[in-house]
Amino acid sequence: MSDPQKTFPVSWEELHRTAKALAWRLIEKGPFNGIVAITRGGLVPAAIIARELDIRLLDTVCMQSYSDDHRPGQIKVLKDVPGDGSGWLIIDDLVDTGRTARVVRDMLPKAHFATIYAKPSGRPLVDTFVTEVSQDTWIYFPWDIELQFAQPIVKLKKG
Repeated sequence: MSDPQKTFPVSWEELHRTAKALAWRLIEKGPFNGIVAITRGGLVPAAIIARELDIRLLDTVCMQSYSDDHRPGQIKVLKDVPGDGSGWLIIDDLVDTGRTARVVRDMLPKAHFATIYAKPSGRPLVDTFVTEVSQDTWIYFPWDIELQFAQPIVKLKKG
């Protein structure tokens, strides 16, 4: 995978608004027995969606798939969930290449899989999503960034 050419920073407000939009789309797909959040990215969206759909039963599939330098690494399943996914809703923040989604799909084939963001390579693996972004875009989620000073564009162009 080449380095992403574009960045897409997401604020807490935008994430909350888009997670609620996903919840609206999921109302007609349920009811669901519970939510399986894919950690760590799916935790915050899963909490918002659980509130909006009034779901109290939450579990996690804990996985590690990216290295600290944003490159895909070996997928490690740190915690799975039992069953085939019947009646469950899987929530993640993003489906990117589909590598993680494929592992979870194989684990819970009968679950409904939903993400906030989807890139073209992974989009066929999810049932419901809100926003598609290009494959060469790196999404910076609010838990990954801090507010700091940014140079005006004109000063960046002079440098």
